Amino acid sequence: MVFNPNDYKLLSFDIYGTLIDWESGIFEALLPLLSKLPENDPHHPGQNTAEVNRSFLLGEYTKYELAIQKEHPTFPYPKILATAYERLATKLGVTITTAETEDFGSTIGTWPAFPDTVAAMQVLGQHYKLVVLSNVDKASFSRTLAGPLKGVKFDGIYTAEDIGSYKPDLRNFKYMVEHSDKDFGVKKDEILKVAQSIQHDHIPAKRFGLRPSVWIKRSGDKSAMGGKFDDFKDQVDLAATFDTLGDFAAEVKKGFGDEK
Repeated sequence: MVFNPNDYKLLSFDIYGTLIDWESGIFEALLPLLSKLPENDPHHPGQNTAEVNRSFLLGEYTKYELAIQKEHPTFPYPKILATAYERLATKLGVTITTAETEDFGSTIGTWPAFPDTVAAMQVLGQHYKLVVLSNVDKASFSRTLAGPLKGVKFDGIYTAEDIGSYKPDLRNFKYMVEHSDKDFGVKKDEILKVAQSIQHDHIPAKRFGLRPSVWIKRSGDKSAMGGKFDDFKDQVDLAATFDTLGDFAAEVKKGFGDEK
């Protein structure tokens, strides 16, 4: 399919993974758990490369997070994080304190933006309404917006806290589409979903009947969170794939004739 930037009026973003480097942020916050293990434990960080440690930690963490979001769809996101942290610690057999659990749950606003994020979003905002469809709570997103996303302006912010469920629940996409119409007069077929996560965004986007979405590949096939394309390729419908958000913004500029 040929991607035409002029076909849309509104971009619906997944922030964490697309604009924010959630994998690095979560990995750095989880790594101290492995350091609590005995040095001869096969999962102690000294026993493996950084890549192996990252793949293991993020893979295990993701399974817990997805399960908890289904079990407790009204939990605020920091509590989702904290509960997943507790379950991972239990699996590893390490002891953690309440303070450590709470600290992990509050790391969201410290996760870094990708280097191209702010400039790319400023370009995209010249051509489209920009909305967030995120699995975080409003307070956590506000910290992200004031910190690593400073300089980015969103026209609409729709969070799991507003909706009462977490993506990939289709209720989140229904809420986004209804509010895009109500708030901006933008219809369903004028919305383009832009995201990194295959499981959280691209699969439900297709299931809900949105137009083919744009995959911001970021970590490519090495992504430890959000699912791997080859595992779910029959469940997604992509209009285009870009390695970075900056690459996507450059294509939009070209499509609107202002690439210089």
